[in-house]
Amino acid sequence: MDKGPKLYKKAKKIIPGGTMLLSKRPEMFLPEKWPSYFSKSSGVKVWDLESNEYIDMIMGIGPSILGYSHPEVDQSVIETVANGNMSTLNCPEEVKLAEKLIEINPWADMVRFARSGGEANAIAIRIARAASQKDNVAICGYHGWHDWYLSTNLSSKENLEEHLLPGLDTAGVPSSLKGTTFPFVYNDFEGLECLVKNENIGTIKMEVQRNKKPKENFLEKVRKLATDNNIVLIFDECTSGFRETFGGLHQKYKVEPDIAMFGKALGNGYAITATVGRKEVMEAAQKSFISSTFWTERIGPSAAIRTLEVMEREQSWEKISAIGESIKLKWSELASLYNIDITTSGLKALPSFSFNSKNNLAYKTLVTQEMLKRGYLASNLIYVSIVHTPEVVEKYFDVLDSIFKKIKECEEGVNILDMLEGPICHSGFSRLN
Repeated sequence: MDKGPKLYKKAKKIIPGGTMLLSKRPEMFLPEKWPSYFSKSSGVKVWDLESNEYIDMIMGIGPSILGYSHPEVDQSVIETVANGNMSTLNCPEEVKLAEKLIEINPWADMVRFARSGGEANAIAIRIARAASQKDNVAICGYHGWHDWYLSTNLSSKENLEEHLLPGLDTAGVPSSLKGTTFPFVYNDFEGLECLVKNENIGTIKMEVQRNKKPKENFLEKVRKLATDNNIVLIFDECTSGFRETFGGLHQKYKVEPDIAMFGKALGNGYAITATVGRKEVMEAAQKSFISSTFWTERIGPSAAIRTLEVMEREQSWEKISAIGESIKLKWSELASLYNIDITTSGLKALPSFSFNSKNNLAYKTLVTQEMLKRGYLASNLIYVSIVHTPEVVEKYFDVLDSIFKKIKECEEGVNILDMLEGPICHSGFSRLN
């Protein structure tokens, strides 16, 4: 057994679930064969524990828009470490970063920082509940792992089915939270309106967009509904932020929330998240207790400041959007060439595809298996970065072409299981326990 899979086998015995992030579990990619661990990363490349080199199309599940180990961002962090990362006093970088985020989001007046997306979501909900003085929340999208969000499934295990967490159990979530968080379907304004009318909603929390585009002025209607009913509107931009605009995706649609959260790409791989909002809402944080020692460390804000400088100079959001759009088009062209039925979706800079076949997961596994053999970490989605140059994309499709040819053979009668060298990848949480 190779070093990575062998170490993961050990990890599963001493780390519940094996990894800290669900989306990085090897079972999600290539069970028993995925390299699992890295020794170093740089640009678009990753090296495993045996120094095998890979081109990474997944990019750490999204935080590195500028590529791994960006020299300018890393230099800022190195200087920070040299001057000390922590002290009894606060770091001035957090003030500078807050000012920059307010400049980027002129509708906002105040900012709170954390280090993970789940924390930022929990902060936003706490502030919104304090401001609205209502417990109930309407949600649409993925918002992390905390009790307030997972309580959505207390009423029905299917409530989060359309929000990236099918089959999720609620073990450990207090039953007393049942009936405080209610899901609604993207673009279903009538469904949301019904919740507001009947469930005493104080907060609407949603992703601006993930796989579907807003229809019939959906976001504008949500904004008006929130305003008319004194509801705090929160946009979760932890994933979408800085991918199609210099800031939140809401800028594209010209709809302003009361609170927005930014994460993933903000520090280009270093831990930093931000909750920004209007003063009249954000000041409610003072009515509650929201505090953490490591929210005051210096590396995150330092990395974010330099990341934003580089993004702005490089116009990174325009580059990655163009790359992502070209990838979607090439996927469709390749599928058409081999008469394979696929659906492409996702943000411009976060494109994905799925096979419209009963063998969808098996085909996805084959893609990962064969791409890995040829030196790529790849699945059916790409978190585009500026280091995914035209040359990288062209070589990726040269390899993918031969794999789609194999899939065509399967569609014509060859048994896909005969092509796989291990188990089929998992589709969600329910199969990972």
